[in-house]
Amino acid sequence: MFQKLLNTLTAQKQEQRSAQLYRNIIRHEAKIGGQLFGKVEKSRRREFFCLDEHTWVWHEEWVDAQGQRKVVTTRYDVRPGNGILKSQNGGHYQALEQEEARNLLEAVRAYQQKVNQELYANII
Repeated sequence: MFQKLLNTLTAQKQEQRSAQLYRNIIRHEAKIGGQLFGKVEKSRRREFFCLDEHTWVWHEEWVDAQGQRKVVTTRYDVRPGNGILKSQNGGHYQALEQEEARNLLEAVRAYQQKVNQELYANII
């Protein structure tokens, strides 16, 4: 009975460590992705990252001239065979126009190159 409890606790602890590692990697990738298109001012937070196999996220936060906090989160869902859908701040999904789809593709390529150089090059 004790061994079963110990095995369960060990497995849970390993799952927690794996989840924490995954979150840390995503945060690091998001920071790298946020710097793709120029330096991020200290008063801003900008992130661009791959959430999963079909989802890309662009997130930006800042304080405007009136002191109001602004947040824009754009989620891109890549649907093979159906194109790319976009949602901003949790709104309705809409299809991407061809120009924006090309821009996203360029951003994804730049992201992959930069993340591989800065994060994974020394691991492999």
